Amino acid sequence: MPFALAVSTLLAVAEGFRTLAIAVAILVALAIVVAFVVRARVRRKVPPGLPSTQARPEAPIEEAVPPVEVVLPAERLARRDRARDDVAAAQAAVAAAEAKAAADPQARADVERRRRALADAQRRLDYETRKVGEAEEKARREAQAQVLARREQAEREAREAEEARARAAQDAQRAKLAEAEAGKTLAEGLAKTRGGFMARLNALLGTGKALDDAALAELEEILFSADVGVHTATHLLGSVRERLARRELADLSKVKAALREEIERILSLGTGGPASEAGHGGLPDLPPSVPSPQVVMVVGVNGTGKTTTVGKLAFRLKQAGKSVLLGAGDTFRAAAGEQLDVWADRAQAPIVRGKDGSDPGAVLFDSVARAKVERIDVVLCDTAGRLHTKAGLMDELKRIERTLQKAHGGAPHEVLLVVDATTGQNAIAQARQFHEALGVTGFVLTKLDGTAKGGVIIGICDELKIPVRYVGIGEKISDLKPFDPHEFVAALFDSF
Repeated sequence: MPFALAVSTLLAVAEGFRTLAIAVAILVALAIVVAFVVRARVRRKVPPGLPSTQARPEAPIEEAVPPVEVVLPAERLARRDRARDDVAAAQAAVAAAEAKAAADPQARADVERRRRALADAQRRLDYETRKVGEAEEKARREAQAQVLARREQAEREAREAEEARARAAQDAQRAKLAEAEAGKTLAEGLAKTRGGFMARLNALLGTGKALDDAALAELEEILFSADVGVHTATHLLGSVRERLARRELADLSKVKAALREEIERILSLGTGGPASEAGHGGLPDLPPSVPSPQVVMVVGVNGTGKTTTVGKLAFRLKQAGKSVLLGAGDTFRAAAGEQLDVWADRAQAPIVRGKDGSDPGAVLFDSVARAKVERIDVVLCDTAGRLHTKAGLMDELKRIERTLQKAHGGAPHEVLLVVDATTGQNAIAQARQFHEALGVTGFVLTKLDGTAKGGVIIGICDELKIPVRYVGIGEKISDLKPFDPHEFVAALFDSF
């Protein structure tokens, strides 16, 4: 009996432990299920390990180009979330089955089945997670493509705006050049000359009176006071008397036509015809056998306007399609280099400068050397002004000329003497001295608009037989005109 009681007592205790174990296992399983359900709900709100469905640009983007929102398909996210919930439920079921199998060995089969179901649920979750990742990558690529498209659009609009600004600047430059080109006409520039000796000549020759000794005496007085010089005045009177002797002039009106014809013939000497037939706007082109650049040496006395002429000539050559370089050979006059800098900027031409007081020959040598390397068409060499009566200064010009010959064979190809028309007959003396020293090839007559002494151009051409290349009739950059004898004579005689 005591043994039987002991056995029954042990069985009762074992049954109690079994019941307690089952109860504990059930409680643990319930706790696991609750934990997985709560976790699944939290994950549904913010999926763990994956980026949010809100906008998140991959790389920094310019503020002008806003980022594009990356949006994943809602159905794909829902399927992924359901698969995650299934995994959580399967894990809870496996835990519950394992707790039950601990108390009842016969429940082990249910544990294996639950584990297979968990594995299947996990595979579905992996599949759905992979699909969500692929969808996210696709959406991100599309978003990046949109960002790039917007950036390209913004860059294209910026380029178009820049091109529009450039076109506007070009239009403004063309308008400025057009305004510059609309400078004085030659007739306007010769207004004072026409008001001088030409007005007196017209008053005499336009009357239609008979040609007698009194009229010839008055004509002689007008010509000798016209700043054309004694030599030229005598030449013109001789031409008139010769025609009178041949009975070609019946009255004063025919004398006017004869003088006009003779003046145009004098001005045409050495020009080879109108300036329009010359090379690029007044300067003859180099022969094909002579290599570029064409070197032009600009000389003259102080105050005639050499530096201004160089700048205006550079502008005109640029307008004719030539490339031009300026050489600042006036290294002695204060601010001469700065003045030429201003003109170079207006003409949009490069310039070579040296230090103030440096050797002008070295500066001009460097100018020609640079032009040869850069294949520039024309080099305009500015020089310091000097009195034609100073032998030492004239010798220095000869030295500069020899330096240019060393820099480029045959240079200078043109020696332009700038003459101030307001100096009258003194300009003829200047021209003679410079021509004897340098061999002047052409003249530039400046400030014609400011004097009644424009007739000096007739005396220069008649005495020296050297052509006038340009005339200056104003302050604008386009007021340097290629000299055309026919146009010049027409401006003198036809505008009454």
